[in-house]
Amino acid sequence: MQDWPLGTQRFVFDTIDSTMAEARRQAPAIAGAAWFLAHEQTAGTGRRGRAWDSQKGNFAASLLIRPNTTPDQLALRSFVAALALYDTLVALTGREEVFTLKWPNDVLLRGGKLAGILLETLNDGQGHPALIIGIGVNLANMPSPSKLEERAIGPQSLAQSLGVKVSPETVLDTLAVRFDHWEHQLATYGFGPIRTAWLAHAANIGKTITARMGDRSITGTFKTVDETGALRLQAPDGLHVITAADISF
Repeated sequence: MQDWPLGTQRFVFDTIDSTMAEARRQAPAIAGAAWFLAHEQTAGTGRRGRAWDSQKGNFAASLLIRPNTTPDQLALRSFVAALALYDTLVALTGREEVFTLKWPNDVLLRGGKLAGILLETLNDGQGHPALIIGIGVNLANMPSPSKLEERAIGPQSLAQSLGVKVSPETVLDTLAVRFDHWEHQLATYGFGPIRTAWLAHAANIGKTITARMGDRSITGTFKTVDETGALRLQAPDGLHVITAADISF
């Protein structure tokens, strides 16, 4: 194991309903940070309550942290997590050129979805908010196309696409260290360095994308991610600043 982040707890389960649920259950008893890893989830969830297909051999983990910051700054941890995961994948595969970051919270492998990141805030009612960051990575397997939503980006897996086999615990040991690094950068220097690093690995900047928000969609050119983490989309009717959407290429 690499140098595990000081003060961060580590829990590993063979089978559990979901690491997000376990983090919620244990949050009242944990004052600091903790990682929860499951080799198998029976009720994993993704964004907007969608089911997350979590098969054995894949990576399914959640991080519980308590940043001393404002609520609007909590959402920036999706960029921290994405950069940490990008670094982890590059370190374990040696293949920097095949990975890109998709706003707001996916990691792509050769343009297909390899990993997803989910943020959830908790409030204990005493002014001590906690943040749970769920991360799922298709290490060994990927979901069947029949399980994908319409217009969803096709999946990829590390083993099937690159022939690279790594264990979930190996990913966790590297990821925890890299997250700790980028979290320190955010706490020390603000979002600027995080934004710059994220944009350096972003997918489809300068290209046409579609942002879907409920039953409304906007198609235009992906210009950048601004200082708040919002996506700036140049459409025929003007510049749109988008804080939450499903993005397709």
